[in-house]
Amino acid sequence: MILPIFISLPMWRYRERLNYHEKLRRSLYEVLRDAIERRLMKISLIDSFYKYQKNGIEYTFLDKSELKPKSKKMEKESELFNTFIVIFCEGIVSPQLKNYIRFFPENRVIKKNLEYLATYSLHKRFHNNLRYFDNPGFMDLLENLIDIDYALLIQQDSSQTKKNRYSLSHFHVKIDWPIADAAEDLARYLRYIQNNLHENGDLQARMLQNKLFEFYGCHHSVGGRRTAGLIAAQLLKKLDCISTIFVSSSESRAMYKYSERAVSRFFLIQLSVKQVEALAQKEGMDVDKFKASYLYPADGYDIGISEAYYMHTVHSKPPEDGKIRKINPAYNWLKLRDEFLHPKIDALEAKPISYNWVYSTTS
Repeated sequence: MILPIFISLPMWRYRERLNYHEKLRRSLYEVLRDAIERRLMKISLIDSFYKYQKNGIEYTFLDKSELKPKSKKMEKESELFNTFIVIFCEGIVSPQLKNYIRFFPENRVIKKNLEYLATYSLHKRFHNNLRYFDNPGFMDLLENLIDIDYALLIQQDSSQTKKNRYSLSHFHVKIDWPIADAAEDLARYLRYIQNNLHENGDLQARMLQNKLFEFYGCHHSVGGRRTAGLIAAQLLKKLDCISTIFVSSSESRAMYKYSERAVSRFFLIQLSVKQVEALAQKEGMDVDKFKASYLYPADGYDIGISEAYYMHTVHSKPPEDGKIRKINPAYNWLKLRDEFLHPKIDALEAKPISYNWVYSTTS
């Protein structure tokens, strides 16, 4: 049973409502989030692709239908795809949530706890400062811990020695909030129910649970990692700060990002010589420079990281009049808003470019 106090907390705090110090923290958070996003895109997608290549196994690129809302198509799980959940909180996760997002002293990122990991030898050269974002070795620590099951938690440092300092505080973080409770929380916010998930019958309760998954860009049949990620995203909206959840899924060959902005899915696209030349011409760039800035070489073709950015429809936003409304499962809760081709993570001068692929008629 969720504590009643949770109901009155805002979904997030907008920048316009922040004081000066909170705005500084928000700015720092967004810069650090961008840095994490670049590194995780590489780990999830590029590094996974080259693992397939190294092992002589064909990589299955996403079909366009998989990027459309409500898509159910999924690929078989593969150990070659790098999977993870990374939770990045702008503030400090409240101890009140420890029954649902489990972070305790025994899974803090400290040397004593890391020694118990059979496949992790970094504890021999680990020092406490390594877990802080302002340490040059932070990203390497993140990458080394990322293949440990469950989730990693990055949050604001709770000590008072340095304000607005972020640290990788916990590993092996379990998400343990029932799907029904998360669906009830969202449905109450969207005014589809007033109190209880089952107040309008079991059929509507099932619809609302299915719509919870659609709200986060997934079909309700998806596997445990994506379920845990979207449950964490809904849970952390109870905090008086923003948070971002990154989920890398082998089943979908994609990385999901849940933030205050909405839902994004990052995935690999395969580009032929003709497509590369057309894109380079469109951007007014030399082909070699374009490839150096945006593409990674493969056998006979190039690959790039694309992002599908989704927005919520009127049916998945609170009604303006605040009145209780009826759910219609036929109405879409999510729609594709934009698509980008991202530059390589070391091409710091290059910008993401528009590349409409999902609904295009060409391959």
